[in-house]
Amino acid sequence: MSRTPALAGFLRTLERAFTTGYRWIAGAFTRSLQFRIVVLTIVLTMVAIYGVGTYMSQQIARGLFEAKLTAVSAQTAGYTAELQSLSALDDDQALAEALNTQLRSMLSRSPTPLRSIALEPQERSASVPPLLTLVSGEESIPVSDLPDAYLAAVDRAGPGEQLYQSVTLPDQSPGLVVAQQVAIPSAGQFELFVVAELQEEQNTLDFVLRAMLVAALVLVVLVGAVAWIVTRLVVVPVRTGAEVARQLADGDLDQRMPVQGQDEIATLAQSFNDMADNLQDQITRMEQLTVLQRQFVSDVSHELRTPLTTIRIASDMIYESRDEFDESTSRSAELLQSQVERFEVLLGDLLEISRHDAGAAALDAKPTDIGEVVTSVLDTLSVIAAQSGTDLLLHAPSSPVMAEVDRVRITRVVRNLVVNAIEHGEKERIDIYVAANAEAVAVSVRDHGIGMTEEQVEHVFDRFWRADPSRRRTLGGSGLGLAISLEDARLHDGWLQAWGRAGEGSCFRLTLPRRQGQAITSSPLPLPPADAHIQGTSLVAGPSTSDGSVRIQTGSIPIVVDTSESDHEAE
Repeated sequence: MSRTPALAGFLRTLERAFTTGYRWIAGAFTRSLQFRIVVLTIVLTMVAIYGVGTYMSQQIARGLFEAKLTAVSAQTAGYTAELQSLSALDDDQALAEALNTQLRSMLSRSPTPLRSIALEPQERSASVPPLLTLVSGEESIPVSDLPDAYLAAVDRAGPGEQLYQSVTLPDQSPGLVVAQQVAIPSAGQFELFVVAELQEEQNTLDFVLRAMLVAALVLVVLVGAVAWIVTRLVVVPVRTGAEVARQLADGDLDQRMPVQGQDEIATLAQSFNDMADNLQDQITRMEQLTVLQRQFVSDVSHELRTPLTTIRIASDMIYESRDEFDESTSRSAELLQSQVERFEVLLGDLLEISRHDAGAAALDAKPTDIGEVVTSVLDTLSVIAAQSGTDLLLHAPSSPVMAEVDRVRITRVVRNLVVNAIEHGEKERIDIYVAANAEAVAVSVRDHGIGMTEEQVEHVFDRFWRADPSRRRTLGGSGLGLAISLEDARLHDGWLQAWGRAGEGSCFRLTLPRRQGQAITSSPLPLPPADAHIQGTSLVAGPSTSDGSVRIQTGSIPIVVDTSESDHEAE
């Protein structure tokens, strides 16, 4: 009984070892080009050797057999002629002894190894009985044990016709039987059966097969070694090139491939290095150009501060005295005031984006109620929304939604999103959602206006890009608002994502970690939004993650209550 658990444990160990080996081979076959080429080369070589070896062994076996058959057939024909030339005897016993002596003589002087010679009368009532002569100490197959179909064919054979049959001798060695009818004077019609051994031919064939097997093993090893060496000469430079390309992609532009020799691989390496040199030069020039461009924007923005301040003071004085002017001059004063304000916004955005580009943007993160931030933004924009005929509806939890954020930056992001929604909302309702989970808080602004195409979604965060440049803007804007908002979200290690579909409106979702330095893997709000009619795939600018729940709060902003969500929470 103790052997059964031990055997089961051994089988389990063997199965695990087999599974591990199979997985290793499959993984190496998938990952390594060199291993794959060597394995395929060895397998194809083995298939070719098997096919060629099978064909050659068959041809050699056929040749040996036919040579043996020709020799035995010639001997059988000679034996037939000898028996037919015997002198006629009247005494049956003397005739039987003479035939037996003749058979022994033929067997003893045979140049080909024979096992036996048998003489069978066609008529069972013949005066001469069946005769059989054997090699001393050997066994032969009796004529009665030969296949019936073969014996019947021998009975029907014509004069001089020979029939052969492959047989297995009693000692399990291969043999060959050749039969021919013979007419013996004064004795009648007989059938001569000559049984020859094929052991020498079998030994020769076995030797050839062993030699072919050894040659095949040596050839497989040599072909595998050649394939390994040749593929290594190619794969090693490819691996080196892949590693150098990876380091270049990581920013190490000084890496180059080693160039050895003057062959095709060396030419490829030199071309790769030339490409890397050109790429490095272009990147260096682009970096220098980018630095100069950023410096130019920053310098211009700062230099414009002083004259803009002077212009603003003068504009304020003119604007305050506009009632003393005629109607045309008063309108010009108002226009000047609005454009100066717009110029200030643009200048502020340029300074802010230059700080982000220079890496000088600082984050003043403190525990903040995101719901209260959103409410205060909506309160400041409620007059503008009312003037445009747009309803702002807030969906938020009743409890505070706390997160460590820079209040000024998040307020600016939310204001940009809501202002964009009012601008493109076509006076339709705008839904603002606030939600949270264990790791993140989220704010999404959903409008039901003109929406965006997939091409517009791809460029919505580009600087100075507008979906419709010809569209009249009622709230101004520099074209940098969403770009700055995206940088503010990244500064918080958060996401700012956009979705839109033409005719169905747009949705912008801001997702922020609750604590600074905490990684977020999902958002508590869905994107695309839950009320979107989506057919097929839907493009989202940024990583698309999870869906979430909608809750409510009371306050000065109109509320939409989702009772089904509350019931779900109660469960």
